[in-house]
Amino acid sequence: MTQPFGVRLAAAMEAHGPLCVGIDPHAALLEAWGLGDDAAGVREFSLRVVEALGGRVAALKPQAAFYERHGAAGVAALEETIAAARAAGTLTIVDAKRGDIGSTMGGYADAFLRDGSPLAGDALTVSPFLGFGSLAPAADAARASGRGLFVLCLTSNPEGPEVQHATTAGGASVTATVAAHAAALNAGADPLGSVGLVVGATVGDAVAATGTDLAAVNGPLLAPGVGAQGAGAAELAAVFGAARRQVLASSSRGVLRAGPDAGALRSAAAEAAREAAAALRG
Repeated sequence: MTQPFGVRLAAAMEAHGPLCVGIDPHAALLEAWGLGDDAAGVREFSLRVVEALGGRVAALKPQAAFYERHGAAGVAALEETIAAARAAGTLTIVDAKRGDIGSTMGGYADAFLRDGSPLAGDALTVSPFLGFGSLAPAADAARASGRGLFVLCLTSNPEGPEVQHATTAGGASVTATVAAHAAALNAGADPLGSVGLVVGATVGDAVAATGTDLAAVNGPLLAPGVGAQGAGAAELAAVFGAARRQVLASSSRGVLRAGPDAGALRSAAAEAAREAAAALRG
């Protein structure tokens, strides 16, 4: 890859708007689209999404769990989805939330971040809650191949604060510590670093409450919950503040429920991108 992920993502967001569409082929959506809850249905669903939206949104984000639940054939469908998005010229964020230590983390990095691996998209979601240093094999692999990471930081699920709001031995919150580590990896990058964070758009005052400096991260902020999912301009100002222009809004079911018609999917994605741009750049 000729340019780092952060550079390529910034260009895609400028061209298509700050929207990432998740590809989440869960059972209810497969049924709504008239497809079976099996690997064949997952494959058909995913390729229809790529065909409809490839080249029209900043990124696509297949959720690995919905493929893995169908075993080897489901993983093969994920590989084909990544390849189809690449052929369409659209960035992919593989949402696998991997996190482990040592050689095991190295194995995940080899699977999802190595050139030539069929599971390697353009970026990978990872979990830092075994300690940010445990992500070193993934960070090294991403840097070497020009790929990116999105590190879980501040999520909107109700269980999140018991870990994310906790304080370290040094007195900083876990969330602030994760953000500071990401910022260090992005130092000097322009216009965006390649190590981003996952920050829910509906977390309210949690960024301020945890003392987290998102603007200093200098990387993309993947934000579920923007626009039709609940967070408008006021909520985004409260959560992201000066970092709003780093935000890549993530929408999955809000767009996918418009399918299976390709035109309806394109219209839903275009509207979601307009809403996100108005909220984030207004």
